Amino acid sequence: MSDAKTPKKLLVIAAHPDDEVLGCGATVALRKRQGWEAHLVIMTRGLLGREKSEAARAQLAAEMEKLQAETRAAADVLGFSSITPLDFPDNRMDTVGRMDVAHAIKEVVERVRPDTIFTHHPGDYNWDHTVTFDAVLMASRHSPGEFAAREVLAFEVLSSSERGYRNGSAFAPTVYVDVSKTIDKKKLALTYYASEARPYPHPRSIEALEYLARKRGGEVGIEYAEAFELIRRVEN
Repeated sequence: MSDAKTPKKLLVIAAHPDDEVLGCGATVALRKRQGWEAHLVIMTRGLLGREKSEAARAQLAAEMEKLQAETRAAADVLGFSSITPLDFPDNRMDTVGRMDVAHAIKEVVERVRPDTIFTHHPGDYNWDHTVTFDAVLMASRHSPGEFAAREVLAFEVLSSSERGYRNGSAFAPTVYVDVSKTIDKKKLALTYYASEARPYPHPRSIEALEYLARKRGGEVGIEYAEAFELIRRVEN
């Protein structure tokens, strides 16, 4: 638990490279300005590894190296102090035992000891997101004698959250963060993901990112906002 001499810490647990920017990049940059430590977990390598030929594998390795460099560049813009890649199979996390996923997350949670965890919404279209959410809940559960973050927030990811339908449990924000001062950091961070960003009107575009921030801001009377769904908060 943080005190006056210890900075608060946040941990973002994202399924794929660029999810951290789309989901909470401006909030991370804001918290960094406010003196927080920010740490990042990327659950998958972010590229499908199905190629069999030596040439195809070599090309995939080069693409993965490029994507890792993009992640580091974007993380520097937002102010992350550390990046932990976990290398689960991209778009196949549903093939991995969920306990294995939860244990991998738990190790990072115990090392970082965050005050707040940001992760995916359980109603997202992408199944890697839902597996990640379930594993985060298991890894961050409150049990006597074990560390647990006091707050867990779910973010929305363009191209996934708006496409999801899970028994009617669509993303329904309950927490809004005024990111008017850091929205430009989020936009800049996305530009470093050249292999992931797309031209408008694709949802993973600079324009779509800004439109969503304006929409969420307009819902609560501010210029730009990132919205979250509160999963759990434990207060003293």
